[in-house]
Amino acid sequence: MNTFEELGIRTDILKAISGLGFESPTPIQEQSIPVLLTGEKDFIGLAQTGTGKTAAFGIPLLQHLIRELQGPQALVIAPTRELCVQISRDLAAFSSKMGAVSIVPVYGGASIEGQIRQIRKGVHVVVATPGRLIDLLGRRAVDISKVRYVVLDEADEMLNMGFQEDIDEILSKTPAEKRTWLFSATMPAEVRRIAGNYMNNPFELTIGQKNSGAENIDHIYYVIHGRDRYAALKRIIDFNPGIFAIVFCRTKVETQEVSEHLIRDGYDADALHGDLSQPQRDKVMGRYRQRSLQLLIATDVAARGIDVNDVTHVINYNLPDEIENYTHRSGRTARAGKSGISISFITSREIVHIKQLEKKMSKKFRHEKIPGAVEICERQLIGLIQKVHKVEVDEHGISKYLPGIYEELRDLDKEEIIKRFVSIEFNRFLEYYRNAPDLNVDFSRRDHVKEGDKYRSGKPRLFINLGSVDGLDAGKLSAYISEVTGLDKNSFGRIDVKGVYSFLDVEESLLPRAVASFSNEVYRGRRVRADISDGSKRSPAYGHSTHHSENGSYDRKTKHSGGKDWKSGREGSRRVFRKRK
Repeated sequence: MNTFEELGIRTDILKAISGLGFESPTPIQEQSIPVLLTGEKDFIGLAQTGTGKTAAFGIPLLQHLIRELQGPQALVIAPTRELCVQISRDLAAFSSKMGAVSIVPVYGGASIEGQIRQIRKGVHVVVATPGRLIDLLGRRAVDISKVRYVVLDEADEMLNMGFQEDIDEILSKTPAEKRTWLFSATMPAEVRRIAGNYMNNPFELTIGQKNSGAENIDHIYYVIHGRDRYAALKRIIDFNPGIFAIVFCRTKVETQEVSEHLIRDGYDADALHGDLSQPQRDKVMGRYRQRSLQLLIATDVAARGIDVNDVTHVINYNLPDEIENYTHRSGRTARAGKSGISISFITSREIVHIKQLEKKMSKKFRHEKIPGAVEICERQLIGLIQKVHKVEVDEHGISKYLPGIYEELRDLDKEEIIKRFVSIEFNRFLEYYRNAPDLNVDFSRRDHVKEGDKYRSGKPRLFINLGSVDGLDAGKLSAYISEVTGLDKNSFGRIDVKGVYSFLDVEESLLPRAVASFSNEVYRGRRVRADISDGSKRSPAYGHSTHHSENGSYDRKTKHSGGKDWKSGREGSRRVFRKRK
């Protein structure tokens, strides 16, 4: 491996990165920096998140700056506020020995007037989220017509978040002769399209296999019944006493519910989702970075761009709808060359999805059993003893209490004190898990698929007046209903999609909640009506629903990634795991 000195980096930048503790370049840095320092080619860098991509493009970008020139010379576009701020901080640190270099981050959730004032003072590098940059361009507050370098960081995430039109608009306002550097963890068709439209014969570098994820992540899955997800989550947390994790949920409602249940049960947890204001989001992320939180419960969109070191586990409470999202989720751990664990809770009918992931990522996923009481107690005791070894004793602070403690324990010898001390923790967990059931699915039994997963002929079902004419199939419909109702998609049973209506098996106790969720729903300009059918395949008579409200409406607008649907191959629709039957 080369040293940073051997890569051709300027002395002032070398001093800065040396002061930051950088000793040797990561693979993406070692192979990309020499190419980017020439400034002769467009560039595509494919590497898992957490591999050091910011330094890979940031160091050459700074070396190409001409400080005497006025106006933005470089533009870095990132998907989220958090990543935007992180890149700006890193670039400022790398340039700390260069003299006056102005790096201005612009993003939503902060005062646009303040950002405009910073730009007007003079700027060399603008680091922006797409939406805020579009706003600034609309106000003519920033001029990108003369930028020499454009960096698209986490390009696949930006497109998954629906920024394709924004990226097209931004790039169309930059000069044709610029250099474009694109960095991404995966290379879906949409990213390839941008490369084809806006890049000229780019140099392409892949670290590891495309879409493969980091090599040092251990992928584990547990097969359970859908109803046991929360109980399984607690078992895994208790089985890993030092866990510092991100738990991914599909919906905002589920994210909030899981975090509230964990807090109620005594865990250090909080939620991160789209309904939080920017100050609330900053507070949650601040606590997580400071490790005041042990568990961050998040949706995919809310967690985009999170860059927190030493995350030990990523837990998929549910598998994501898109395979690329699994790569991004798991990339939150094992950053900067460290190891990590990605855990997924699946039902028996989702095993096929694991096989798809294994094939797509060229990784082997390991099936393990949810631990029981004995295993959890053993791990907790080991964790407790490790804490005893590592704890720092405040001799001055504790000294005044020791005489009373010694007096209280004078009739116990060392072995007895140890046994009683350990039993405090042992008894608590043993009592809690004493009668805990086995949560693992028994594949030796014919009934390992729970009753709620089977087609329940003759029992009430959810009727909805949407079907194939609305561009929906079973996968898209279940994803849409899950989004509206907040129900776990894995709790749905059989789905029958007809022309203008559909039926779904939903747990009977949840049917009223599901129906009520659609009271004012509009889908692509069509008023949605949901009702409870009698279990037949006939639609309920129109006009007889006691649950349908005629007051008010709103249109749920959902941006899709524009990629190919896994089932039909059609462009412009959401990719899902299920294959067409």
